[in-house]
Amino acid sequence: MPVTVVRFNLVEPDATPASLAARYRAALEMAAYADEHGITTVQTEEHHGAENNWLPSPFAFAAAVFGATRRLAVTVSAIIGPLHDPLRLAEEIAVLDLLSGGRLVTVAGIGYRPEEYALFDVDWKRRGRLQDELLQTLLKAWTGEEFEYRGRTVRVTPRPYTDPHPLLLVGGSSKAAARRAARLGLPFFPSAHLPELEAYYKERLVEYGTEGWTMMPAAETPLLHIAEDPDRTWAEHGRHFLHEARTYASWQSGDVRSAVKSAATTVAELRAEGVYRIVTPEECVALGFGNYVLHPLSGGMPVEEGWRSLRLFAEEVLPRLGE
Repeated sequence: MPVTVVRFNLVEPDATPASLAARYRAALEMAAYADEHGITTVQTEEHHGAENNWLPSPFAFAAAVFGATRRLAVTVSAIIGPLHDPLRLAEEIAVLDLLSGGRLVTVAGIGYRPEEYALFDVDWKRRGRLQDELLQTLLKAWTGEEFEYRGRTVRVTPRPYTDPHPLLLVGGSSKAAARRAARLGLPFFPSAHLPELEAYYKERLVEYGTEGWTMMPAAETPLLHIAEDPDRTWAEHGRHFLHEARTYASWQSGDVRSAVKSAATTVAELRAEGVYRIVTPEECVALGFGNYVLHPLSGGMPVEEGWRSLRLFAEEVLPRLGE
């Protein structure tokens, strides 16, 4: 069976507290429904200070999802590592790992928005060194043993559920990220389909004498929305996909590579580009992907439309993917 993912970032431009609370509740109900129907993963992410209310607290959201589900994994892809206190993050992930029985997957990147670093008064120029310290600290903290940290002896409890530690991947699209992952013997999560970077990572594993593996997006990794009438849905709701695409594009410089990076400036261009796709259930089955990423609440999508997409996927697509 393919890997099936429901992605949530809880964006809602011009939201009120009441409307955003309703969106959050809907996302949890969708996660529970996805779990009941055999969808494998909920994916979420971290951004700060966004005008459109992009989710800033992925671990709080993950905890709520774990409370509403029993089987599916939650992938946080990605946290902005240098913005987190290493010891507090070690505790947060350990507790979530225990609560979920090992269902948390964390991808640690360094981000690409200097304004997020400024918000938390973290030095943008030190982000690589801060990321190294974070990852090294997490691995030491999860042993439950004492270790030296910033000139003092510390110990973090409780130990996580997963042995030897919760699943932690290093994310990014640079050689520096690949080297960091290889040096620490951690899996590597390229942010786009980058075979040359995967090869570089494997070379560094040999150089450092460590072991690891790559979780890389496929060459085609569109964000999917399921509808019985794609033309009508593009006309009525395409602006929500475009909002998210344009927000991403405004944040990412030319050297940032992402599986969902879009150059579209209109709904028509976005539809032709294929990063976001609205497909019928039959078209979705015919895609033949190894990974299906559903994005039911993209860009402030009305909750009722998100439910239509999710139900069509769970009831008319998912049962046929194993055929």
